[in-house]
Amino acid sequence: MKKDKSSKSNLVFSTDNRVCPGCLRGQTACVCKEKHNTLDVQGDGIARLHRETKGRKGKGVTLIKGLSDADLNQVAKKLKNACGVGGSVKAGVIELQTADRDRIKILLEEMGHTVKIAGG
Repeated sequence: MKKDKSSKSNLVFSTDNRVCPGCLRGQTACVCKEKHNTLDVQGDGIARLHRETKGRKGKGVTLIKGLSDADLNQVAKKLKNACGVGGSVKAGVIELQTADRDRIKILLEEMGHTVKIAGG
């Protein structure tokens, strides 16, 4: 029986942490994109605020998950300006360089979003 080389992956490490479940390749090297579309991050409209320090040398970062992809960049820009912090948008998640989730919750509610604080 002949093995199909396209089903094998030489991927050792990916900084994006996005690997296609169908062909086990990185998202940019996926060969089966038309078969499935499981890599798209869909937001449910409820903003969930997570606090994370892992991999950041103990510095607190707030992650905002669950918003739709259409307005992520606009929301991130407004939050960064209002809080006076840096941040970015990666894979459908807004990362803000602050641990002040209460202030971010108030700002998001003023923008009309439903907000939940997730995690400890």
